[in-house]
Parts: sequence; structure tokens; C-alpha cells
Amino acid sequence: MPTIKRFEDLDVWKESRILNKIIGSLIHENKFEHNFRLINQIEGSSGSIMDNIAEGFERGTIAEFIQFLGYSKGSCGELRSQLYRAMDRNYLVQDQFNELLKLVSRISAMLHGLILYLQKTKINGLRKNNPDSNKQNTIKNNQ
Repeated sequence: MPTIKRFEDLDVWKESRILNKIIGSLIHENKFEHNFRLINQIEGSSGSIMDNIAEGFERGTIAEFIQFLGYSKGSCGELRSQLYRAMDRNYLVQDQFNELLKLVSRISAMLHGLILYLQKTKINGLRKNNPDSNKQNTIKNNQ
């Protein structure tokens, strides 16, 4: 299992970045017409997914990382709700909606799996030394 030393190496962060790029493209193509409030909310929640993964990882403790992964998972739920609103207003066609919903749901499941893994691990995080070694800890990539 490879060791993760940067948040950019996490599969869940990579998927979140893809999602954010898709959302950005839809906004750029004026798929949301001039509903600036919904655009800001969708842009915010999709960005928050990847940003909270990054921030939590960089905080350096498993407890804080888990906390921020929870925030990220919450943003997945928020984005799913916003996608329903966009679909109900005919800003998205059914195929776009289905693909986005599938991607957000997959990211949410990946976050859930990572949270469960981290809750069971003996790794303390990068800021705390592992009692079993003198080296700084890193996170195993088992996504």
C-alpha cells in the first residue's frame, strides 16, 4: 500500500477536483442561466469538498483530518441537494444530473471509507509521533 504524503495524492481529492472542474464547466457554459445565488452555492459546495480534504490533511492530526473529512462529506450532501434544485429548474438535463449525482455519491462513499479507516488506525498524524516509531506518520492509501 503506498504512503500518502500530500493531499494531492489522495484518490478522493482527485475525484473531488474532477467534480469541481465539471461544475465549473457547466457554470461557464451558462447552464444555470442567471441564477447567481444557486451558482454561488453550487460553486461553493463543490469547492468545499476538495478544500476541506486538503485543509484537514494539512492540519497534521488524524482527529482534525477526520473532522474536516466530515465537513467535506457534508458538502457532498449539500451539493446533491443543489443538483436536485438545478434539475427541477431545468438547468441540467437528466443525463448530466445522473452523472453528477453518481460522482458526488461515489466521493461521499470514498470519504466515508476513509473516515472509517482513520478511526481504526493507530497513526496519530504528521504533527504527532507514532508511539511505535520515531518517524513522523503518514497515511496509508487504501481507498
